[in-house]
Amino acid sequence: MPVFAVEAVDVNGQKVNREVNASSKDDAIKQLRSEGLRPQRVSMKTRPSAAPKAEKKRKKAGLFDRVKHGQIVTFTSQLSTLQDAGLAIVRSVKVLEEQQKPGRFRDQLAAVSEEVEQGSTFSEALSKYPKSFDKLYISMVKAGEAGGVLDIILNRLAGFMDKSQKLKKKIKSAMVYPVAVISVAVIIVFFIMAFVVPSFQKMFEDLGQNLPAPTQLLLNASNLLKSYWFLVPGIPFLFVMTFKLIARSERGRLVVDRAMLSLPVFGLIMKKGSIARFCRTLGTLIASGVPILEALRIVKDAIGNVIIANAIEDVHGSIREGDTIADPLRQSGVFDDLLVNMIDVGEETGELDKMLMKIADNYEDDVDVAVEGMSSLLEPMLIVGMGTVVGFIVVALFMPLIEIIKNIG
Repeated sequence: MPVFAVEAVDVNGQKVNREVNASSKDDAIKQLRSEGLRPQRVSMKTRPSAAPKAEKKRKKAGLFDRVKHGQIVTFTSQLSTLQDAGLAIVRSVKVLEEQQKPGRFRDQLAAVSEEVEQGSTFSEALSKYPKSFDKLYISMVKAGEAGGVLDIILNRLAGFMDKSQKLKKKIKSAMVYPVAVISVAVIIVFFIMAFVVPSFQKMFEDLGQNLPAPTQLLLNASNLLKSYWFLVPGIPFLFVMTFKLIARSERGRLVVDRAMLSLPVFGLIMKKGSIARFCRTLGTLIASGVPILEALRIVKDAIGNVIIANAIEDVHGSIREGDTIADPLRQSGVFDDLLVNMIDVGEETGELDKMLMKIADNYEDDVDVAVEGMSSLLEPMLIVGMGTVVGFIVVALFMPLIEIIKNIG
């Protein structure tokens, strides 16, 4: 059990210095007050044997501190149930630690329980692993600890994380089909250009006649591909690296994010998805008791789009100066009038968190419809695109043959 060094004042006003064994700082204070002492300062004395053990566990987990999102969601939901049942936080974490498979997440939970046993708060222990538990998670846990409603906050947090993950999965699953079709199309075209077209080229050279422009263009492309085929795999890599280099600077990131939001169909999905994330995150934080300014700062860091993040920054400055949320959102041009009006109503009625959740639900439904529409639209577009490329190759190869047949006739 942790040992706390205490400075207190007794009923006669005399200072008392002593040590207290208690499971936490709060328990130490309660114990002192029950003895008629008024605590002035309470600090934990580090146990020689426990501290290195916790540090060792933390270092071991820190080597591989990325864990699956599903593990965090399951852990949060189960922890909420245990807290609602009345178990102490240390006992709850240890129970869930024993249920985990050996690995980095189990090591992290072991270190977290050790930190809490030594007197740290649960949020402080979790903050040692920012790649597993982000700022949003830590802030909500801290709010739950302050309000004594950690079980409710954890349950709300698990629901939020689950919905966010489902939204991401829907968008990613919509991209699987087009990526697969494009990959197969590229492989087929590469095979035709590398093996089929060269055989026609030898035949055309034997004929010794002038070739039509489309045929000559196709043969030049085939020769270029045969000579520099090793550069083909590097094209996607070069594209990604260029994209990342541009996005490194603040101005470049602004240009990239604005371009992404301007894309047809896909840009609309990204915009609605980002706004849904903004509303649900902000609503969850406000409902959990996180101060509005701190909540906006957390949302700004988590939104992932500079255009929307700048609009949130304007909202942060507006509230700090005593204004409303709705006006800077309206002026940003990113959020539509219906959303702004609903937020305005939420502010007036004092139920901003509930209104934000309703807006998030509406936008997530819009994203579902847009994703289905994009999937339906992409299929015929990809078929037409593949047909055009293959058709051009066939026409370009047979144009000289048609000329030969005409000359023979």
